[in-house]
Amino acid sequence: MGENNISAEAAAYVSRGNKATRTGFGEALLEIGRENSAVVGLCADLTGSLNMNQFRDAFPDRFFQTGIAEANMISMAAGLATTDKIPFAASFAVFATGRVYDQIRQSVCYSNLNVKICASHAGLTLGEDGATHQILEDIGLMRGLPRMTVVVPCDYSETKRATRAIARHQGPLYFRFGRPNVPDFTIDEDGFEIGKSIELHPGTDVTVIACGIMVWKALEAARILEREGVGVRVINMHTIKPVDTLAIVRAANDTGAIVTAEEHQIYNGLGDAVAGVCARNIPVPIEMVGVEDQFGESGKPDELLEKYKLTTADILEKIYLALRRK
Repeated sequence: MGENNISAEAAAYVSRGNKATRTGFGEALLEIGRENSAVVGLCADLTGSLNMNQFRDAFPDRFFQTGIAEANMISMAAGLATTDKIPFAASFAVFATGRVYDQIRQSVCYSNLNVKICASHAGLTLGEDGATHQILEDIGLMRGLPRMTVVVPCDYSETKRATRAIARHQGPLYFRFGRPNVPDFTIDEDGFEIGKSIELHPGTDVTVIACGIMVWKALEAARILEREGVGVRVINMHTIKPVDTLAIVRAANDTGAIVTAEEHQIYNGLGDAVAGVCARNIPVPIEMVGVEDQFGESGKPDELLEKYKLTTADILEKIYLALRRK
């Protein structure tokens, strides 16, 4: 929102097909590796899953396969950062946060080192691997750490732009993306600035603030309600920390009600971040779409999203509740 100017054509945001966000990460990492010799890659035995193969093959002397030793990978990344390298340390989200929280806290954040922690296969859409791998608490873990920045892109194209942006960012950063193919709909004209959200759909009756795969579902809900004469503002809050306070306050003031949507626990994630801003500045009714204090389970991604109420229909239900509470 805020400083971004959006044309009528851009506001349509149509899907160009489905692509995985992790693919955008791998492609952009190769591009910035060609542009900046300080960029190095580290991976914990998941190079193919993180789409880091091309970077590894192009820069074998700048790629470190640490094996199944995530704590060591983070410590190595911290050491490389002290030599003015720009380390991208990558693994599945459950390993990149939960397994190595101590190393991130002590070696990266406390030391304020320029390490990019890149986490794929986050959330329920990891699918059949089940609860042990479907981390739904990682945003909360990372946003609670001093000096940590948290970025959650919504599609393949935004992941590419975000990867380039985080390479320029100085300091600890957590970058969360996913496994499945999802609609690719954002455009280069959107740009990407850490800490600045993007308004994707105008509206004055209610606002949906979403991140990750839930952004497209928020747009779907907005278009359905537009036909009913309800104006739904949709904000892509790709940076969870620092959250775009100005965009949230403006949305609360303009529309008087907010719904948040995230593929994460409703506790300590985007919903709590938005609620905190509103509580301190302009209290309005807030409804949250997210996992409600549960672990995931094995299943097809779409089936899991339906069971745990992370669908377009669930966003619509919360919008109606928020409108009634205005």
